[in-house]
Amino acid sequence: MCGRYVMAKAIGDLVAEAEAEADANLELRQSWNIAPTTDVPIVLERLIEGASHRQVHMAKWGLVPGWAKDPAVGVRAFNARSETVIEKPTFRAAIKAKRCAVPAEGYYEWLAGDTPKAKKRPFYVHPADDSLIFFAGLYEWWKDPKKEDGDPEQWLLSTSILTCPSPPADSETPVLRELHGLHDRLPIPLSRDALAEWLDPENKNAAELVEMVRAGAYDVAAAWELREVDSAVGNVRNNGPELTEEHSGLF
Repeated sequence: MCGRYVMAKAIGDLVAEAEAEADANLELRQSWNIAPTTDVPIVLERLIEGASHRQVHMAKWGLVPGWAKDPAVGVRAFNARSETVIEKPTFRAAIKAKRCAVPAEGYYEWLAGDTPKAKKRPFYVHPADDSLIFFAGLYEWWKDPKKEDGDPEQWLLSTSILTCPSPPADSETPVLRELHGLHDRLPIPLSRDALAEWLDPENKNAAELVEMVRAGAYDVAAAWELREVDSAVGNVRNNGPELTEEHSGLF
């Protein structure tokens, strides 16, 4: 699962690493504790006059399908299970034509204790080389029926991150075994090749694309590291680089 993550790089760095373009007025707020319903950057591709353009936009984390009567449904749709994403009404339209990538420097996950009363321990999961992760995501546009045409807030852009089962307990790579013990779900990271295919707006084969990104997720995650961090990350009001610093204990 992915319920909190970090994206603190400058917009110029994101645009360069994503090989994308962004509006000159786009504002990207640094955050070390991004929670659902927050505005987050996404990378998508659009066909403009027959040519594909990779762009960075801001979207609310929690997907609101076009048919929704109220944007509150997005609160429950910040993650999408890859096993059912094609059939679920909330996601089945987006998976066919509105795929995106959600950039992150890393994400937080809580390790459950050995007993029901044991305190959960937060860990920060991130690439060992400090490169960006591009999570497989979906996006949707929702039109607010209460707002008049031409109102700049009439349209809401929202997003969700796909997840898959965590790596097997007997994985050869140590970090994959650690991820297995950390949580039973994994936000799906994209390799550079998979990123290009996933974003391609002309590819409508949703089932094939989902299978592709699921198949490559563990190879990307094998280059990650985990470190235990302070429980302060559990409070969304706490937001600073110190949240990603090693706290205490060993995995």
